[in-house]
Amino acid sequence: MRKRTRLPASYRPSEAEEFMNPRQLEYFRQKLLSWRAELLADSTGTLQHLKEESLLKPDLTDRASLETERAIELRTRDRERKLISKIDAALSRIDTRTYGYCDRPSSRTAFAASKRARSRRCRSRPRSGTSAWSGPTATSEPPGRIEPAR
Repeated sequence: MRKRTRLPASYRPSEAEEFMNPRQLEYFRQKLLSWRAELLADSTGTLQHLKEESLLKPDLTDRASLETERAIELRTRDRERKLISKIDAALSRIDTRTYGYCDRPSSRTAFAASKRARSRRCRSRPRSGTSAWSGPTATSEPPGRIEPAR
């Protein structure tokens, strides 16, 4: 295990320093870990709330409203669960020192290689593994004919 770099409380990555140096990696590690902890705390609170709330409401309207609220809450937690897996993947990229570099080759790699662009991308989307200019994903569907609504 590598020694962790200590950061001053006011540290923010700078474009003047080397891209993804140990201080920047530690900054993003701490940012991702705190975000992950916050998401896990929220999900624990949701579980407690769902256990305490009863669906045995006498009024049908109240019951329907409660079921709708639960469905929305569960959908939100599912999105957060997926986000936690992306955060975990970003943390593993930090450990392998590949964090901050685009995982997907692209014809626009030279543009994505700009220090300023990479630095801003990491700060705005710390879980991302691709540059903003890496093009469509292999899993995205090609544009096709839109079927009319029936």
